[in-house]
Amino acid sequence: MSPDAYLVPARDGRAETEVRRSRFLATVRRVEDEAAARSLVEELRRTHPDARHHCSALALGPWGAGSSVQRASDDGEPSGTAGAPMLEVLRGREVADVVVVVSRWFGGVLLGAGGLVRAYGDATRAGLDAVGVRRRERRDLLDVEVGHADAGRLESDLRSRGVVVLDTTYAATVTLRVAVAPARTADLVASVAALSAGTASTAPAGSSWVDVEDPQGSSTPST
Repeated sequence: MSPDAYLVPARDGRAETEVRRSRFLATVRRVEDEAAARSLVEELRRTHPDARHHCSALALGPWGAGSSVQRASDDGEPSGTAGAPMLEVLRGREVADVVVVVSRWFGGVLLGAGGLVRAYGDATRAGLDAVGVRRRERRDLLDVEVGHADAGRLESDLRSRGVVVLDTTYAATVTLRVAVAPARTADLVASVAALSAGTASTAPAGSSWVDVEDPQGSSTPST
């Protein structure tokens, strides 16, 4: 995937799997920092004190970027049998800004190193399948200033063309903060001028990471 795009969870959720009487509960949550990930682990420890392990994998920022962060914890399982395979699933699916915590209730049958790797990997896949994904892209931001009488129509026209409208501010005029793919910025400026008959103006407002797909229309690749 492009360094200017990656996938994030479409929603928070969970999924349960079972392997030889051991239960694995994968909890998936979108997070913005490591503190939020640690908070989820502690929350699950309190909620499920009878679970023997709460293994985790965390990915922040686009995979391959110098600023990306990845963390994994085996939480008492044999080294490399839980957190690492969980993180590898996130890497394979290029999902980030996410923490996955797999809580395990031991079923009395030892799974062995290979069995644990498969079980934790499969639990993570089940969790991601349950929540779905949406695409996140680096977008140019523009402020579109328009009169009150034309604001609703212009916003509707822009949304119908796939432009992401992030915010609307009402003052003497209406300002729409929109996000557009860099390759389409010039086209958007021209479209605003045409749609408003020259009455609306645009001004650059920097750039930002923006969610650009409805989770209902997104898909999760397998790995």
